[in-house]
Amino acid sequence: MAGPKPRWASYLAYLPQAALLGVFRALPAGPRGRLASRVGRFAVNQVPRLRNRIEGNLRLIFPERDAAWRHAVRQGVGDNFGRTIIETMTMRDFQRQASWTEPEGPGWQAMLDSLAAGKGVFLVSGHFGQWEAVRGLLLSRGIETGGVFRPIKNPYLNADYTACLEAGGKPMVDRDNAGMRAMIRHIRGGGIMSILMDQYTKRGHEIDFLGHPAPSGTMIAELAVKYDLPMIPAYGTRQPDGRIRITFEAPIPRGTAVEMTEAAAASLGARVRATPGQYFWLHRRWVKVFPDQAGA
Repeated sequence: MAGPKPRWASYLAYLPQAALLGVFRALPAGPRGRLASRVGRFAVNQVPRLRNRIEGNLRLIFPERDAAWRHAVRQGVGDNFGRTIIETMTMRDFQRQASWTEPEGPGWQAMLDSLAAGKGVFLVSGHFGQWEAVRGLLLSRGIETGGVFRPIKNPYLNADYTACLEAGGKPMVDRDNAGMRAMIRHIRGGGIMSILMDQYTKRGHEIDFLGHPAPSGTMIAELAVKYDLPMIPAYGTRQPDGRIRITFEAPIPRGTAVEMTEAAAASLGARVRATPGQYFWLHRRWVKVFPDQAGA
């Protein structure tokens, strides 16, 4: 088994990535977003591995849809993915632009009430729309919101990525044991954590997501039950005018951890069905390997 790359090799691999990010960061917000969209759409259409994964997921969840519909969704995926990644990697600029709407939905007041009572909050979502916009809106109102993330293997790119995430709110914690302990300290101290719950979990429970079993972790719901904290679905949905609509749904009703995780998946699933082009269909959410769709 190969060991980790030597640091010099990681640095050499990082140089072209840093150069590309430098180009994006040098551009004004408008041209930057348009270029990010173009690069994202090119990638999901021209890179076979990405195109095949989106095709496989869409065929699984929407078997009744035709190739033209899948192509249109794929264009949306490329646009949203490209914009979201670059907005994340230019987080301070994204914060200054403040292109989000006023918060709406019953979960907004429920969150404020919990904070006023000195209790923490779990905001739950998935890789849908601009998934960093909720934290951005909260930070613009002086409410620091932490998050859980998966570090990038390249240490140089990861340092850049982590700094950008932390510019949108702290603490940002890894999924390891130390990270989970830090998250628990934060919420028990009355803080907010934003969690994207739609990633494949090998040892997870099989939760229905968009009509198919998707292995999912239940730890967030377990903590919400244990510490009596609200679990509130929150989303940033891109609008035709370029703004991002921020919605806080009603807190998930108290139940077992599995029931609450299922409710979170149902909430996200409804958003995805309404606007499928804003979901990150590149995840291997249901199955790990799809048949070759290169000719699709």
